[in-house]
Amino acid sequence: MASRAAFHNLGCKVNAYETEAMQQMLRNAGYEIVPFEEKADVYVINTCTVTNVADRKSRQMLHRARKQNPEAVVVAVGCYSQIRGEELEKDPAVDLVIGTNRKKELLPLLEQFGATRRKKTERPDFRGSAAETYEELQISQTEGYTRAFIKVQDGCDRFCSYCIIPYARGRVRSRSVEEVLREAKRLTETGVREIVLTGIHLCSYGKDLPEGEDLSALVRRVHDTEGLQRLRLGSLEPSWINRERAEELAKLPKLCPHFHLSLQSGCDETLQRMNRRYTTAEFAEKAALLREVFDDPALTTDIITGFPGETEEEFAKTVRFVSDMHFFETHIFPYSRREGTSAARMPGQLSEKVKKERSRILSELNGRRQKEFLEKELGQPVEVLFEEKTVLDGKPCWAGYGRKYQRILYQSGEELTNVVRIVRPYAVQSGVLLA
Repeated sequence: MASRAAFHNLGCKVNAYETEAMQQMLRNAGYEIVPFEEKADVYVINTCTVTNVADRKSRQMLHRARKQNPEAVVVAVGCYSQIRGEELEKDPAVDLVIGTNRKKELLPLLEQFGATRRKKTERPDFRGSAAETYEELQISQTEGYTRAFIKVQDGCDRFCSYCIIPYARGRVRSRSVEEVLREAKRLTETGVREIVLTGIHLCSYGKDLPEGEDLSALVRRVHDTEGLQRLRLGSLEPSWINRERAEELAKLPKLCPHFHLSLQSGCDETLQRMNRRYTTAEFAEKAALLREVFDDPALTTDIITGFPGETEEEFAKTVRFVSDMHFFETHIFPYSRREGTSAARMPGQLSEKVKKERSRILSELNGRRQKEFLEKELGQPVEVLFEEKTVLDGKPCWAGYGRKYQRILYQSGEELTNVVRIVRPYAVQSGVLLA
């Protein structure tokens, strides 16, 4: 009887990709992959450490796995394991601690543990002088086969003052163009219609590769994959956008007009303390350029509220700037103090109450702007890639996404999984278009 393995993923799209790769690794080795809620012989939790909440959830899931089967092998992998590995080594709930850039070692480490039953830790030392290389993980299929994420880059050299990720992931490492193209080809051959290129700091792709192998070149090459219908980009730095690149991207018909530009604050003083390398004026200029070159693209962003020293006046500047930018969607995160970052040592640490209230204000603004953006789509033809069957008002319908990443519900009794169809939305309901 095959050993049963269960996975739980926390955190970003890069983590999600790596979790799928580890699942396929064990499945190919003969493991049966089962839902996390079921009894398994091996539990693998791909952890996250971007916030205090992520830390807490990582610990909770590790202890939950141990309770579900006290005899199972519990494996902590990923960013929390990298940063808090010494703590996890002492945690009786955890058998194997695997950091970042070592996920490929999962299978041999499981085999070794099965033979010795001895706790093992495997983590790279990003503080050392030896340069890490890109860890080649692969997927040949995806659970929801309409859309697939392809990880093309790892690590970050930016060291924003609030961010622990450069310490958890190390410096920039890029995947070879050839490997990315091979994976894109494999995935489209299984029926995947949309690919999203993702990384820890996507715009740094190619920094460590030969000249000419940068993100722009990679996008052009992946765009030409036979059978691919849509291509999206993960989070972009505003400084990466210039006229030449924007016009190049606009020539690629498969590229979706949806751009996530990371902002973090709409106040220049706060941006400076964050060690973000642009001003609000520069950000607005890049957003205007994308809107000039593309036809009404969807622009989304991130904002951190309650950063150390953020005054009421500085927060008011952020609210005005976000309002003026008319983003399709704004992802809002209360500042989370990360030990080891420079922001954690800054004066003016704000209370959770202040952070929560500022997040609420921006969330209300986000709701208004999102509704405003979606209402422009009413009555217009929208190309939708349908993903799953659901129910609306007791009737069968299909859920999918437009090219601008608008979520759309379409009433139909047909089988539309992985089908692309043009629909005309007639209403907006709770951030979703109805068609």
